[in-house]
Amino acid sequence: MLIVYNVTNFRNPLRLNVGFLINQSVGYSRDFLFDLPEIHLSPDLDLRTLAGTVRVTRTAQGLLVQTRLRAVTNSECVRCLSEFNLHLEVDFTELYAFSRKSMAESGLILPDDAHIDLSPLVREYMLLEFPIQPICRPDCLGLCPICGENLNITQCSHDDEPTDPRLAMLKSLLDEPE
Repeated sequence: MLIVYNVTNFRNPLRLNVGFLINQSVGYSRDFLFDLPEIHLSPDLDLRTLAGTVRVTRTAQGLLVQTRLRAVTNSECVRCLSEFNLHLEVDFTELYAFSRKSMAESGLILPDDAHIDLSPLVREYMLLEFPIQPICRPDCLGLCPICGENLNITQCSHDDEPTDPRLAMLKSLLDEPE
């Protein structure tokens, strides 16, 4: 049996009360839908338009949490240094075990109050989605190496830099036809 539940806990929307699932039969699921305009995940992640689904399923070992979320955050392009909206999408599955004996590799245990706080997990998985070198768009031109202008906005027309006289011979080799 599948029941859908819209999350309405605005103080901590990623904290889910799953106590009612403990006494259900194995295989029982509940979907929690998220559609939040913004959320701050302590200490350092601000997300906008967080949306998606968390399915919590009762298993013999514990509660299986299957999460699919997408959000937008601010980032800075490594080429042109402009801020842009970075779209993030996470898809993860974790088990909140009933006891240490049935605990999974992640070490998550269902709390005594049966409230699961997904904030640390969502933060961790969202941060893992950040690219090492974020760029605002694939064809970003970056900054002019001479004046520092954003080449996506303006075109620079600089004369060639004066060549170091010690390297003039090497430059002449580049100019010669093969």
